[in-house]
Amino acid sequence: MQVLHALDSVRRMANGRLPGQLIVQMTDRCNAQCPQCGMRATAAFKRSDLGLDEVKRLIDAAAARGVQAISFTGGEPFLRLQDLTAMINHAGRAGIPYIRTGTNGFLFMRHGEAGFLDRVRRLADTLAATPVRNLWISIDSARPDTHERMRGFPNVTAGIRKALPEFHARGLYPAANLGLNRNLGGAPLPHMGASGPFDCRGFAAELAAGLRRFYNHAIDLGFTMANTCYPMCDDTVAGSGDLAAVYAATSSDDVVRFSRQERALLFSTLQDIIPEFRARIRVFTPLCSLLALSRFHGQGWQTPNACRGGVDYFFIDAATGDTYPCGYRGLESCGKFRELDTTDPAQKPHCTECDWECFRDLSELFGPLADLLSRPIETVRRFATDHEMTRLWMQDLRYHRACGFFDGRRPANYGRLERFGYRPTDAVSGASVDCRGYPSRTVSSVPAERL
Repeated sequence: MQVLHALDSVRRMANGRLPGQLIVQMTDRCNAQCPQCGMRATAAFKRSDLGLDEVKRLIDAAAARGVQAISFTGGEPFLRLQDLTAMINHAGRAGIPYIRTGTNGFLFMRHGEAGFLDRVRRLADTLAATPVRNLWISIDSARPDTHERMRGFPNVTAGIRKALPEFHARGLYPAANLGLNRNLGGAPLPHMGASGPFDCRGFAAELAAGLRRFYNHAIDLGFTMANTCYPMCDDTVAGSGDLAAVYAATSSDDVVRFSRQERALLFSTLQDIIPEFRARIRVFTPLCSLLALSRFHGQGWQTPNACRGGVDYFFIDAATGDTYPCGYRGLESCGKFRELDTTDPAQKPHCTECDWECFRDLSELFGPLADLLSRPIETVRRFATDHEMTRLWMQDLRYHRACGFFDGRRPANYGRLERFGYRPTDAVSGASVDCRGYPSRTVSSVPAERL
């Protein structure tokens, strides 16, 4: 089966396409109070669920079209645990190899109650019996009290610490999922430039310290894997002209509001900090994607690896069951997925309007592979003129391979990760931050005609 999947992937890439990915919003109900999300429990809107039979038909249509990755998201998917496991099992039987889901962590509250570990073990047993490949648990801040206040889940951090060994014992290795926000390090990041000149070095230094605290916190809790979700403020989507979020994970709250200059520094600083931790925890976030985003927000450069949303990747809305190119192109309904022609050669990647990491990261990481097979001369020329991007992209591919392509059913192989141990020369910003929004050494590595 794996050989067949690999051959199909090569065939698709030779035609300039990537293996398909589907994000299914099975519910928009949630029991958390996260200020950074429009689906929080206190948000006033009509809640919706996709029926189990409807999702099964959707899975069958996805498998028939060669989709190889499917994510079941919310809202909070674990509010429908029985349906969720049925969906995961159906996707596995249909032959979809990469199945993901995640939780806000509410099931890990009340860790001091009698029977807590028994409850966690039953949950871990239930999930281990399915073919789910990756599971994420949201962590908003390096400070437990800040995270718990944002989520509205008191003492949940200690419950996660107790639960992780039970999951590991059953061959499940959840990822800590950080949604970038101003509270990620504990103390809120100030709005730089609100009352004076923009202090880019000060902002980057505070951000770097917060990110270091976060990754150390995730490792201390027992996580072996981490991922990063980029901030999606309402202004980011509404201000771009062509976007209107159908996925209500956006928010107008100050905690996810970053100016364009702050975003550029957010991505370039994250690009610097991640290498410090790559040998200690499997960090999925590709450095090449962060470089592309910091360039875009800093100087407006358009990445050649446009998002694959609407071409190879699609989002299914819980309220209607309709298909969209992504969760933020809500003006472009494609109708029902089973009626969609996903092989249309006229469809080409073109959108760079939002920072949705679910699609953007994979497009930056794997898009060049499709280009190498379908447009080899043009792609090699591009690699030859953008040395910094090429270096990071190749390093990302080697790192992903060392991480077992982030298989959440296998433990981290720290022996293989050792070669990615941090060296001070790996940093490209820090003290050399350029106030236009990205590291000055990065600027000098790009051909003059791109500046």
